[in-house]
Amino acid sequence: MSKPVVLVVSGPNLNLLGQRQPDVYGRATLEDHLDRARAAAARLGLVVEHLQSNHEGDLIEAVHGARGRAAALVVNAGALTHTSWSLHDALAAFDGVVIELHLSNPAAREPFRHTSVVAPVAHGSIAGFGGLGYELAVEAVARLLAGGEGGPPTGSGAAGEASVADGRTPPGAGAPTEKGTRT
Repeated sequence: MSKPVVLVVSGPNLNLLGQRQPDVYGRATLEDHLDRARAAAARLGLVVEHLQSNHEGDLIEAVHGARGRAAALVVNAGALTHTSWSLHDALAAFDGVVIELHLSNPAAREPFRHTSVVAPVAHGSIAGFGGLGYELAVEAVARLLAGGEGGPPTGSGAAGEASVADGRTPPGAGAPTEKGTRT
C-alpha cells in the first residue's frame, strides 16, 4: 500500500528564502524547510511532494493535479495569500486536507497581510513559527487524516452530521452546503 501524499505548494518568491529579508523569514532555504517536512512525513507514514512557482497559474494547476491523487495540501502561497481568488477557488475544489502555512505571522505585519483568501478554504492555518511550521503542518495533516485529536473544530450540526466552523468538510464528512453546514 502506498503512503498518502502531502503536496507542499510554495508561492512566489519562496525560492529566495535564505536570501530575501532574512530578518523576517530567517536564513534557512526553502529546501531546508522541505527537509523538515519530509522528515516529519517519513516519521508519520506520509510522503511529501513539492512544487514552487512564481506564477499563480502553475500553483492552480498543481492544486488541480492533486485532486484524487494527494491526501493533503500544505500551502504557503506567499503574497498570493492575500489576493488570489483563483487559488482560493482551486483549493475549495480540493477534497482533501488543506493547511495554510506562513513562516512569519501575517497578523503582526503590514495591514494588507492581515486578510487571507486561503484561510476560508483551509482546515487550519499555521503561522509565525518559522521552519517549525513545516513540521507542524505535516503533523496536523497526519492527525486530520487519522481523524484524531487536533482535527478541525466542529460546529453544532444535527446528530450524525459534521460541520466545521470554517466551512470546510473534514475528511469522511458530507459535502458542505452554501452556508457551510453538512449534508
